Amino acid sequence: MVSSANPFFDPSTLPFGFPPFADIRDEHYEPAFERGMADQLAEIQEIVRGRDEPTFDNTLVPLERSGQILERVGYVFFNKSSSDSSDFTNELEERIAPKLAAHHDAILLDPMLYWRVKTIHDAIQAGGDAAAGLDAEQRYLVERWYTEMTIAGAALDDAQKRRLRELNQEISTLTTRFEKNLLNDTNELAVHVTDVAELAGLGEGEVSAAREAAAARDLEGWLVTLVLPTGHPWLASLTDRGLRERIMTASRSRGGRGGEHDNRENVLRIARLRAERAELLGFSSHAAAVTADETARTPEAVADMLGRLAPAAARNARAEQADLAAVAGDLDGGLRASDWSFYTEKVRAEKYDVDTAALRPWFEAERVLHDGVFYAAHLLYGVSFTERPDLVAYHPDARVFEVSNEDGSALGLYILDLYTRDSKRGGAWMNPLISQDELLGHPGSVVVNNLNVPKPAAGQPTLLTFDEVSTFFHEFGHALHGLFAHVTYPKFSGTNVFRDFVEFPSQVNEMWMLWPEVLENYARHHETGEPLDPAVVERIRESEQFNQGFATSEYLGAALLDQAWHKLSSASAEAITDVAAFEADALRAVGLDDPLVPPRYGSTYFAHVFSGGYDAGYYSYIWSEVLDADTVEWFKENGGLTRANGDRFRSRLLGVGGSKDPLEAYRDFRGRDADIAPLLKRRGLD
Repeated sequence: MVSSANPFFDPSTLPFGFPPFADIRDEHYEPAFERGMADQLAEIQEIVRGRDEPTFDNTLVPLERSGQILERVGYVFFNKSSSDSSDFTNELEERIAPKLAAHHDAILLDPMLYWRVKTIHDAIQAGGDAAAGLDAEQRYLVERWYTEMTIAGAALDDAQKRRLRELNQEISTLTTRFEKNLLNDTNELAVHVTDVAELAGLGEGEVSAAREAAAARDLEGWLVTLVLPTGHPWLASLTDRGLRERIMTASRSRGGRGGEHDNRENVLRIARLRAERAELLGFSSHAAAVTADETARTPEAVADMLGRLAPAAARNARAEQADLAAVAGDLDGGLRASDWSFYTEKVRAEKYDVDTAALRPWFEAERVLHDGVFYAAHLLYGVSFTERPDLVAYHPDARVFEVSNEDGSALGLYILDLYTRDSKRGGAWMNPLISQDELLGHPGSVVVNNLNVPKPAAGQPTLLTFDEVSTFFHEFGHALHGLFAHVTYPKFSGTNVFRDFVEFPSQVNEMWMLWPEVLENYARHHETGEPLDPAVVERIRESEQFNQGFATSEYLGAALLDQAWHKLSSASAEAITDVAAFEADALRAVGLDDPLVPPRYGSTYFAHVFSGGYDAGYYSYIWSEVLDADTVEWFKENGGLTRANGDRFRSRLLGVGGSKDPLEAYRDFRGRDADIAPLLKRRGLD
């Protein structure tokens, strides 16, 4: 029975259009998707039926206004399907994904809509009356719609468009299946421990979290749930070598061990279909099609940059391996990938007298949130955060905060969903639920940060690892980007920027984690209140380049693997039949086939590129890091964490959203193009 009062059919009356989660039921989603798609297609038909000469006001404005129901339900549903999935969400996503792909094609490939957009675009390019009265954001909006429709295939003939639609729908189905297989296999491969002695080396909170994870599945003992990357944060602490190897083996086998959750055929089929689609669109490869509309522009530019970094990273990783072997001594079977993190911490302690695993008592989650993450944002931008328990989120663990500017004006809402659960996919991410824009009257944004921190038993503190604190600051950088963007048109809202630019603001925000006045404010022992010893902090800073050979190599391994899959021609893709063999060959070709340093993600669990929208774009993290490292230098040169610096960064970069070419925005902020030297220095590659 479908409710007649569907909460998605009308804008929410809650602050900032906050979704009325208390009223949303499973039966509301599919009717909202169906009506949302139907309404938007009717709105598009109203545009293309117009007899008047195409103008910005009669074409672009109604195009930007279209699809509001679909946007409301889509944001809420896809956040739910990734953070709190169920059999219902899995089944509906499999049904709705190809329909949505067909719907978007119906808009992007509409010949009359393309003609109208192209007519306006060409008239602006020619100058004259069509360009008069349009501001920079309006002109850029025309350019973006024209470029995206062209690259999407709007200029193809009817037969080509039919095949393109078939490809897009099948790819959508397969990427959805990949994600669900990965979630299910990740859950099934969680490592069950029946003897607590095997967990030696973990803290009380971690052991408690493992006990809670087991209890949630009605298991005796303890359960080590897997994280999205190949490695696991507990590998740095566990003294039981056998358990470390079990965790690493389980992690690396996800999606590639046979059975109903095997992703190998999905990987092969997705690669083949993407290659065929790229050639249909006139590109040599999927990577060429993707980078054509990114700041990189070509896969050759990506290859040039990654190729410059890989040899030095591999060399540094080999040197680090020698240090580990010296500390590890005579291990049965020699050093393994599962040993790397454990012995890295021993070398770090020996070289720098720093044990990052021992820092957890200083990183209590609530203090990190309020006195670290929020505090840095307040110092830099003047914003403040007030919890809103009256606003019901989509899960009991998700907390809502109102965000206000320094003058007291409300900016938006921030949702934090900190803890891992079986219904949440791995990793950490930001999702928008509502995005600010003036055209539709959205005064502010509602954004969500999802992390995957193990939840301890009731009454036990949540103590974060060093890497989890870094991830927290990183994802909050995405949240700030989404909150600060102030634009006129929905297309430019929030983090709707080029994919190889979107990681830049979040990576900048990571640096505040160790900035002195921020660290001193939040890094206090959760029992005694004792601040982290300044000498320890100094040793952490001295060790920042430590293990960068490994970190850079594992990242580059994944980035180059992504490129290898997506630089294939359709003929070459058809010839690939063995995922593991292709992966091994690709890593060997770039000198990153070290068995002790596996790529951060293997193909069968590489969610970023086979289900997460980063296909042929995983390079974007280090591409953005060039800007990030250069920006860190600017902050250091200009007095650090000050309101003046924050206001400049907010107004010239974060605040423009996607309404301006990102590299132009960067030049406006920095006064020049970014220099790669700070990145090379940071990673020890200079």
